Amino acid sequence: MSDSRIKVGKIGETLAIEHFKAQGYEIRARNYRTRSGEIDLIVQRGKRVVFVEVKTRRSSKFGLPQAAVTPAKQRQVSKIALSYLQRHNLLDVPCQFDVVAIVLSWKFELIKLQHIENAFEFYANG
Repeated sequence: MSDSRIKVGKIGETLAIEHFKAQGYEIRARNYRTRSGEIDLIVQRGKRVVFVEVKTRRSSKFGLPQAAVTPAKQRQVSKIALSYLQRHNLLDVPCQFDVVAIVLSWKFELIKLQHIENAFEFYANG
């Protein structure tokens, strides 16, 4: 992955964290990794745990950022989320899957941040 793509991703995650903090969420984890992959953010408000995929772009040339959260990505995130819930003894708490779609200018300035709540359902057969 190029340095520019890494920078775009990190900026997007930081903007998403700022958004969630402003909305009263607690940040539980950033870049939570397992053997199956990574979830960008895990946040919580009240008892609800929210697994967040952050997609950041500097252009819509290749489509909207949220379009990159494909069914395969949703299955992967579901599998990692289940692992997180099991590891932290949280299987009985409500959870959801959100997407934060961010568009930056070529100078890395925020153009648009869209928080899509309940963007997809849990894939039980992940």
